[in-house]
Amino acid sequence: MQFVLLACAWWMSGQGQVPNQLQLARQAGTDVKMTSQVVRRLEAKGLLDRQVDPDDSRARRLRLTAEGRRLARRAITAVEQADARFFGTEAAEATALLQRLLGPGLPRDPATAPPVR
Repeated sequence: MQFVLLACAWWMSGQGQVPNQLQLARQAGTDVKMTSQVVRRLEAKGLLDRQVDPDDSRARRLRLTAEGRRLARRAITAVEQADARFFGTEAAEATALLQRLLGPGLPRDPATAPPVR
């Protein structure tokens, strides 16, 4: 979970965003309370800073530290390499199959997908 939230925060910052915890949770598709706990762990490790949002004193804006950015890039590279090794040359075929299985009427964005029961 730490990887997912760190990678999402890294991606969002690359898009010019300084997300708060709620925005990060929505982007990652994670529970808000769990996101808050993991963000605190990432902060304790020196990978991100939480700053009070000037527009909403209840919200905390998240900024990756230099170490957080470095680690996120390294971790994303490692995950992409593992994906390439696991899926090999069939990655495009596997993606196409999964999209066909989703069907045309189902959402492809996990944030808008119905809950699995």
